[in-house]
Amino acid sequence: MATTILQGFNKLRSNLEITSLQESTVSTRQTNIRQVIESEMSVLDSFLTGSYKRSTMIAPLSGADIDIAVVLDPKYYAYDGHASLLDKVKRVLRKTYTKTQEISRNGQAVTITFTDFKVDVVPSFHRQGGGYLIPDSVSKRWTATDPKKHVDIWSASNKAHNGDLIPLTKMLKGWNKSHSWLLRSFHLEALTLQILNNVTINSFPSGVRYVLDKARSNYKSVFDPAGYGGNLADYIDTTSKAEEIYKRLDSAYTKAV
Repeated sequence: MATTILQGFNKLRSNLEITSLQESTVSTRQTNIRQVIESEMSVLDSFLTGSYKRSTMIAPLSGADIDIAVVLDPKYYAYDGHASLLDKVKRVLRKTYTKTQEISRNGQAVTITFTDFKVDVVPSFHRQGGGYLIPDSVSKRWTATDPKKHVDIWSASNKAHNGDLIPLTKMLKGWNKSHSWLLRSFHLEALTLQILNNVTINSFPSGVRYVLDKARSNYKSVFDPAGYGGNLADYIDTTSKAEEIYKRLDSAYTKAV
């Protein structure tokens, strides 16, 4: 049992880590899924992405999504083919995962819901000028992104912070999860990265307190550090939602103090 604040934060850090056995399960399953896609479609590249690859995913694994990017041959691209591409990937996966209850089109991905965790398969294309284009079947557009660059950015920043950025980010995500994911996960990660740029993390308690403090005035304007897309906070589209986020951040900061 933790008897000091520092011990408490170290215990929190440990609680947010997935186990080595779970990592092994993730590795095997994602490899199998990539092979299924590659057996049916012309795939130029495939790789793990998202919070798992950035090492910012938090336990429990049952509440997590493992993201796989599948870079396809341009022959599958159509200007208005966002939904049809996702449906094609879904049909390919259904041939193999016949007993999986739920395989669904989910905005930018095809989501396979297993009993222990979910896997999001994101079809994409190489983008002229760099990065990738992924389909958004909700807004009916192609979104530019670069998940490989995200991994490099978070890795370099974590190294600059002597390995403390990623565990501190996980602690903030744990807090966010306890408040029903009021902030989107990638938004919170990028917000934390932005706030801590050129700042020294002296300890986890002071680091968390500092981010909560600065987040109150910065959460509405957060941009993709890889240089793609618009404001990551655009989903905060009502005054009441913005006020609730500020209220939660302010309350957490006051408790931290």
